[in-house]
Amino acid sequence: MSGVRRVVSLVPSLTEAIAATAPRLLVGATDWCTHPPGLDVVRVRGTKNPDVDRILALEPDLVVANFEENRPEDLGALRAAGVPVHETVIRTLPEALSGLAAMLGACGLSSPRWLAGARAAWADVLDEPPPATRTAVIPIWRRPWMVLGQDTFAGDVLARLGVANLYAGDAERYPKVSAAEIAGRGPELVILPDEPYAFTAGDGPEAFPGLRAVLVSGRHLEWYGPSLTDARQVLTRSLA
Repeated sequence: MSGVRRVVSLVPSLTEAIAATAPRLLVGATDWCTHPPGLDVVRVRGTKNPDVDRILALEPDLVVANFEENRPEDLGALRAAGVPVHETVIRTLPEALSGLAAMLGACGLSSPRWLAGARAAWADVLDEPPPATRTAVIPIWRRPWMVLGQDTFAGDVLARLGVANLYAGDAERYPKVSAAEIAGRGPELVILPDEPYAFTAGDGPEAFPGLRAVLVSGRHLEWYGPSLTDARQVLTRSLA
């Protein structure tokens, strides 16, 4: 899209992607947009409850969003007010790489060097995930316990690292389960990211006695942006 000078991002991953490519374009982002550190833009509340009036007051040429992170009614309100919205659909690593290129293109930007680096970092597993060598359950929330289910970006990233999600065949994307149910699946790993729930050494692993629990960076597992350039190395080291 030509003539884009002012962009509001409603997704942390997309905020980081734009900031790493053309930071002057960003005029607004959510409260959850923590990268890059020190980002100085107007905050427009959360991904699920953006302040539509504040966004409109920023007079953006484009709002970037995601089908899962953002609510249809909020994006519809922006479109009804005449604001173009670019909505990404990202459920796999290949979709992330192509979706980022398309989103940046909508901002009038060429594909940046960091995106080429991310593609190169994962090149050998983009066509097909390798055979699984380990099984895992990936809790993302506690009280109640929720885990990654079917058709999630983070689950696809793990599959390309040779880790099979034991809930990948579940009917829901984020099923609610109990710690006992998780243990009953007999995973070789319980993978605990530090977001959206901030699992720590003292909050999470103790719920799974007898199982190997590993703490990982949520940004490297769940974000699709510049973090993809070193996510493979970071996650491989954490899961070793």
